[in-house]
This record gives sequence, structure tokens and C-alpha cells, in this order.
Amino acid sequence: MTSPLEELLPSTRRALLHRIARAQTEGRTPSLVAAVAREGRLVWSGSRSSADGNAPDADTQYRIGSITKTFTAVLVMRLRDEGLLDLNDPLERHLPGTGVGDVTISQLLDHTGGLSAEAPAPWWERTPGTLRQGLADVLGERPVPHPAGRRHHYSNPGYTVLGSLIEAVRGSSWGEVLRREILEPLSMGRTTLTPVAPYAEGWAVHPWADVLLPEPSVDLGLMAPAGQLWSTAADLCRFAVFLAEGHDTVLSAASVAELRTPSVPPEAGQWDGGYGLGVQFAAQGGRILAGHTGSLPGFVACLWVSVEDGVAAVALANATSGPPIGAVAADLLGIVADAEPRIPAPWRPLPDVDQALLGLTGPWYWGTHPFGLKLAADRGLELHPLRGSGRGSRFVVEPDDTWTGLDGYYAGETLRVVRRPDGSVDHLDLGSFVFTREPYDPEADVPGGVDEGGWRGSAS
Repeated sequence: MTSPLEELLPSTRRALLHRIARAQTEGRTPSLVAAVAREGRLVWSGSRSSADGNAPDADTQYRIGSITKTFTAVLVMRLRDEGLLDLNDPLERHLPGTGVGDVTISQLLDHTGGLSAEAPAPWWERTPGTLRQGLADVLGERPVPHPAGRRHHYSNPGYTVLGSLIEAVRGSSWGEVLRREILEPLSMGRTTLTPVAPYAEGWAVHPWADVLLPEPSVDLGLMAPAGQLWSTAADLCRFAVFLAEGHDTVLSAASVAELRTPSVPPEAGQWDGGYGLGVQFAAQGGRILAGHTGSLPGFVACLWVSVEDGVAAVALANATSGPPIGAVAADLLGIVADAEPRIPAPWRPLPDVDQALLGLTGPWYWGTHPFGLKLAADRGLELHPLRGSGRGSRFVVEPDDTWTGLDGYYAGETLRVVRRPDGSVDHLDLGSFVFTREPYDPEADVPGGVDEGGWRGSAS
């Protein structure tokens, strides 16, 4: 039985319906479908349509465009986790002969490889993939117009190359690998390379008149890993939950979190956020949303997830211009998160405690800056400034009884407890910085020494 706490309030459901109704009307789109997931399950879906009695539902397919890129990125990360490649490997090591082989896999994933934004003419989104038989046809004569690693420049050919990389390493087609490694384990049976009824037709709406023009729907061929997929609001909610939590047989929570870690800011004017490894970010209502937008002729799509709120939203429409789909999905997520904020998990004491670690907790000083050290689960530590904002981090314990920073300024840095010959604690060493129990403790080994005269007032 569904708990009442899992259901959305009537006022929340009405606000969601009002938002998509406004989006369909103001966006002048033949149809729009949306869905919201909370705490791992679908809790709402709704739609609006210009055709009476023919409204789509959460099982109706729409083309999702560049949301496909996130699926491709997941497949690459699986190869990394299996030890078949490293993200810092040059492409040439695994896929020789492309002409862009010095670019690394991570640079392709976060669009810093310097590759062109689009394939050469003719317009690839509206023409069959058979016109681009090989990677040379996709990359063109000048495939790398920017120095690699210097700027974020969104590249559809870059994800085409990643699709070919997956095929080369796996020995199977990108579509088959996708079905076997993501779609089936996540029960995404309504996500396909070509449309399967029921699906929406793609339309262009005249900018100055309320009239329609059918848009072509073509197989993108080699470009498929950049934008081929058709999916549904329900399936994409399943994928959004995966992007928040990971999945035992697809990609671990740690690797999914790596996808969601911003690598670079976007180019000016693209969006308010950044880009990770196949994942876009948007700043909205004080939240950082992770996911991706997508568009192809006749369709716009967006998936956003707020891991902190435990809420995800999907919006799909079948118009070439359509509503501002990223803002629509963000608004749907915000409506739920703001009206019905996540109920915190109950506080519970640690199951056990290491007395030696407990003795390390409390105030420490980096020079004169006060910090608080807190004991966390599994012998982890948390270090945060006690005044204002500053260099705070969480730390995980290592087998040699040091700690490694997980986030913030000290991510990847080593924290050590430095002891005196008698075993008492002298100071904490954090990436060479010394933290002492008193500001510039004269009893501690502080680099540069501590003036023998000690602290003094103006009369001194």
C-alpha cells in the first residue's frame, strides 16, 4: 500500500498541472508530457494536447535528442570501471586513425576536446545518417578548430566519436551495448533507437501563425550516440533516479557522482550552470540541477534531478522551438521540492566509536582561523570553519590511518595526525598546512616557529 507521505498534495498536483498547461499554451506546442519522481519512484505525470481526446501519457514516446549523450557517457564510464580504458587516455590508443587522436576521452565527455559543434553539411539533424558513412564524414576537414583542453565547446561529433569508441572496445554496435548494459537493467523498455507506438509526431510551428509543418524523422547513423533516442517520461524518470543513486549492475553511486561533478563552466550565453561528464548543470532557485536538455527537429526534451531534494522532473514536447523546456522541467522540480520539502532521515548515534578518534574532535586552528573537527561514520572526519565560509571538507579513512579529502578545497588531499615521541598529538598536517589546538600553539611544531614572546597587547 502506498503511504500517504509518498503521494503529492492536491495543491502540489494542481500547481504542476498549471505549469505544464501554461507551457503548452505559451510554447505553442501540439503536445507536452511531464513527470516527477520523488525518493526513487514516479509520483506524478500529466500532459496537455491540442487534439481533444488524444492526450499523451507517461508511456508515449518523444524524441529526446541530446539527453542521449548522458547514456553514451554512462557506457564510457562502464568501460573505465572495468579497466578497459582510462579517461585520460588519448582517443588514438583505443580508436586509431580518426585524425583527432590526441584528444583525451575525458575531454570528449565534457566537450573540452576542441572539436567542432556540428558535422559538415548537409544539416545532419534533418538528413539520413547514410550520408555520413564514416567518421571522416562526421568530423570533416577541420575537425578541431580549438586547442584541446582550453575551453568548453559543445560538440555533437565528439559524442559520435565516443559511440565509435564504445563499439571498438565492446565489439558490438552502440545500440546493442546500450540495450544490454543500460536499458534492460533499468527496465527502460520504452526507450528505443526508432519510434515504437504510441509516439508523438514531430512538428514545426510557424513563428507568426498558428499553423503546423511536419518535421522529418531520420535515423542519424553514426551520429546516433549524440542524439538518436526516443523515450518516455516514465522511462526517463527511471533514468533520473539512476543518475541520483547509481545501480548495482549499471554504474556505482560513486561513478555516477563522478558524472555529476562539474568539469568546466559553459561558454557564455549557453546556460546558467556547467558541464560534467555527459551531464549538464543548471542553477535554479538556489539549487544545482543535474541532467541534460535535448532537441531535434520536431522535439524538445529535458531531464533534471536534484540529489539533495530527492526529486527529478522530465518534460517532453513535440515542437521544434516549443517552450523553454529546461525551465519547465526545473519549475516542476522546484514546485515539488519547495511545496513538499524532503523529510530528513532521523538522527541516529554512531553504532560504535573509536575513543582515539573521539579525542581528536573539537576546535583546531589553522594559524588564527578556528575550525571544528567532527567524527563521522566509518571512521570518517569532517573539518569545517567555525566562522564564515572557508575551506571545509569531508574525509575518508585510509588503511594507513591517514584520511583523504572527498570534497571542497581539500578534495584528494591527505590529512595526517602527527604525534610526539610520547604518542600525544602534536598537530594535524593537511596538505602541509598545520592545524594546532591553540592559535599558533607554542608547544606544537609549527613551520616558521612561534615567537618566544608570545601574544602581546599594544602596550608591549
